Amino acid sequence: MGCMLKHAHLTVQSDLSLLNQVQAWFDRTCQQHQFPWSENQIYCLNLALAEGFTNAVRHAHHGLPPETKIDIELDLLENQIEIRIWDRGKPFDPNGLEEPKPGTLRLGGYGWFLLRRLSDRVVYERGRDGRNCLLIEKAVPGLQSAATH
Repeated sequence: MGCMLKHAHLTVQSDLSLLNQVQAWFDRTCQQHQFPWSENQIYCLNLALAEGFTNAVRHAHHGLPPETKIDIELDLLENQIEIRIWDRGKPFDPNGLEEPKPGTLRLGGYGWFLLRRLSDRVVYERGRDGRNCLLIEKAVPGLQSAATH
């Protein structure tokens, strides 16, 4: 794991209308620190963040009040970016998801596989405090990372 350059935290309500605010916060945080990534690389990670956030709202917090909090942490390290999305919903097992077959259409079910393609490592686990954490890691291109297998 590389040296920590920046840690940022955002707490928002479980409301899809806040997605633009979440994405703007991510972009602003990366720009303020002048993280050495291309616009396309930042865009891909912002898309992964958007997918994780919307999954927390739509699935984990389904049936919970919109005031239910979602915590987002962003760690900019010298060799990678780590995004953590904490929700307060019921846990789910991503290993139970069947990957969509190429050429087939279905309603939903693509988010987990999109996350895995946009990042180097995705981990979903239940925390000791009863929250769920979605961890998304992406290594800086060209640098060795803890996320590399």
